[in-house]
Amino acid sequence: MVRYTHDKLLKKLLSDPENRKEYEKLNEEFSLFEEMLKARLNAGKTQEEVAQALNTNKSAISRLEHSGGSKSHSPTIATLRKYAKALNCELKIQFVQHAN
Repeated sequence: MVRYTHDKLLKKLLSDPENRKEYEKLNEEFSLFEEMLKARLNAGKTQEEVAQALNTNKSAISRLEHSGGSKSHSPTIATLRKYAKALNCELKIQFVQHAN
């Protein structure tokens, strides 16, 4: 059985143009999850602490941080604002011009 590290498997999968195209469609969502996690860790908060601040449970915060882009769990701007407030952060949404 061939064993892959995450990086090697990702490289292998992304060598297929169709896989790469689908992966790149998710880039914005991956960036959102990464920013949310970094903000929570920088605030020194656990998922449980954020859940208490949002009057919800830890599993809801986990879903928010890990599957926010799926249609069934896509967060609203209001939810993202509450999440930011729980971390003593401000939510900023930007449109960034693509370089041509």
